[in-house]
Amino acid sequence: MLRERFNEALKGAMKAKDTATVSTVRMILAGLKDRDIAARGKGNAEGISDTEIQQMLQSMVKQRREAMALYEQGGRQELVEKERGEIAIIEGFLPQQIDAAAAEQAIRETIASVGAASVKDMGRVMTALRERYAGQMDFGQASATVKRLLG
Repeated sequence: MLRERFNEALKGAMKAKDTATVSTVRMILAGLKDRDIAARGKGNAEGISDTEIQQMLQSMVKQRREAMALYEQGGRQELVEKERGEIAIIEGFLPQQIDAAAAEQAIRETIASVGAASVKDMGRVMTALRERYAGQMDFGQASATVKRLLG
């Protein structure tokens, strides 16, 4: 389903002559193709799943945020704006992010459902969160919250 959305977005951006969206969607498609090729090497002829595509998109957003911080330190505001625009386009393909309060509630429920009692159980909690809330939660912040609640 996401693959179709990428192709539709690319066609629409090309018709609208939106160069920023065209280049960003092409970058996403190139990354997707790389991951599909790697998946074929592991015996998955169909390529990666939508969940894995969402994880790829989240890592792209994370990379752009890191780049933005470096560009801001270097005083390169035009590059900060370019990265911000790419983030907005990429996030358009991701499910709506849940807010901090809803994320904490989801983490509490997941901790209870997997029976986690200490920080040693953090791996099980994070695995369950990734399965249930793929693309909806910042797992870097979720990890810190899990650690706080279990610690």
